[in-house]
Amino acid sequence: MTENPRLSPGDAAPDFTLPDADGKPVSLADYRGRKVIVYFYPAASTPGCTKEACDFRDNLSELDGAGIDVIGISPDKPAKLAKFRDNEALTFPLLSDPEREVLIAWGAYGEKTMYGKKIQGVIRSTFLVDEQGKIALAQYNVRATGHVAKLRRDLSV
Repeated sequence: MTENPRLSPGDAAPDFTLPDADGKPVSLADYRGRKVIVYFYPAASTPGCTKEACDFRDNLSELDGAGIDVIGISPDKPAKLAKFRDNEALTFPLLSDPEREVLIAWGAYGEKTMYGKKIQGVIRSTFLVDEQGKIALAQYNVRATGHVAKLRRDLSV
């Protein structure tokens, strides 16, 4: 099992273009000039990922008011993301990375411990990308519950 390199504040955010829940391409470059939270989660419709996504949904107006957009990325296919979005009334883009290329580029895929066993998988991670496309905040191995509240405190939002 390999450890992928991790991003740090000041690094250039790796560019990407991925399909959203409707299959439309979304690029990180689309967000230049605004701050954007890019968060990576293991699987749509699982308890922890649902909690985290709903927390982002419930805090979206405050984040938007602070000039911050939100994008969620997982290895799920667009059809599963569409069902997740519709079931949970999510109003921010969910992007599909089934090849895990973006997950790997951002250091959000690799060895992790789950139920005491080492496995390869998605490392729940959150990043703030600034208006110039640089990493302003990088958090790995975040907890699904309470994460958005902590993020808002960290960002003074």
